[in-house]
Amino acid sequence: MENATLFGVIRWRKGEVVRVRREWPGAVELDVAVAEGECRALAYPPLVGRPEVGDTVLLNTTALAMGLGTGGYAMVVAVPDRLPQDPSGPGHLVKARYTPLQATVLGADEQGSPHHEALREADSVDGMPVVVADLHSALPAILCGLYADSPGIRVAYVMQDGGALPAWFSMSCATLRERDWLCGVVTTGQSFGGDVEAVTLHTGLLAARHVLGADVAVVAQGPGNLGTGTRWGFSGVAAGEAVNAAAVLAGRPVAALRVSEGDRRERHVGVSHHSLTAYGRVALAPAQVVVPDLPGEFGATVREQAAALATRHEIVTVPVDGLHEALKASPVRLSTMGRGLEEDLAYFVTSAAAGRHAASLLS
Repeated sequence: MENATLFGVIRWRKGEVVRVRREWPGAVELDVAVAEGECRALAYPPLVGRPEVGDTVLLNTTALAMGLGTGGYAMVVAVPDRLPQDPSGPGHLVKARYTPLQATVLGADEQGSPHHEALREADSVDGMPVVVADLHSALPAILCGLYADSPGIRVAYVMQDGGALPAWFSMSCATLRERDWLCGVVTTGQSFGGDVEAVTLHTGLLAARHVLGADVAVVAQGPGNLGTGTRWGFSGVAAGEAVNAAAVLAGRPVAALRVSEGDRRERHVGVSHHSLTAYGRVALAPAQVVVPDLPGEFGATVREQAAALATRHEIVTVPVDGLHEALKASPVRLSTMGRGLEEDLAYFVTSAAAGRHAASLLS
């Protein structure tokens, strides 16, 4: 069979940096003048160097043209007149492989890593609670629930590669690291840019435990999940695979449900079909599925929908008193699909309840 020819998969532009808007670890937000006017762009200095005002930049404007919410930036592909220096030091893992921006990183699990010996025969996370979530936006809410009941614990974020590949894209992660709400970020699979790099989710979980010394790990994809409105065509399927990985490594999988009262799409109202598919069909190992004790008719609907998972998993009902206040104290802005805390309180409370339950497993 002949290879299909693809046309128009990338929208290319050349522009000039007119201002630096803001920056956080690993990323710089810019305004760039292109033929159509000015656009908002994002550069990752570890990949392309740090663009300055007046620099010519090569842009990929595909996501911007498509009007994507999370990924609505023109991406800086290169600063052709001022290339960064060649990388130095060890590292043989190639991530974003065979793309124009493939990057070499030092994996915690590779030979030459100072952590190779600790991970070479590692086969267990020693009963560590592993909270699994569909969306990246659940991460700070889970942490709010964890720290409300267990301040001072060490929590690592293990990032899958179903959404953004660079961990630098997440402003939330940068702030959570700065506030010591995360002891580190582990990037797995094709994702990169974490404090620790790992080849697979399995070695990522082992690194969270044995390299970062985490008491709890939270597993979720990076920002910008992909969904198609079909039963199987969504990146959150990987949440079920994360349950399996946690279980095979002798962890304690805690499944955070994706619940919404504010989403206008019927398939995501109550318990999302993403959770029902990932945990009900993909997760072959048992997990503790956290169901928040939400009030009223909506709470009853959530409990009824979640009961479908009881044939494979343990359903754990968790009280939600105090979680709204804990969420309001989040060090980062809470937002999912453009909805804030008060616009979809059930989503964030459900995630926080999973964190609360994980904290109870430490006592």
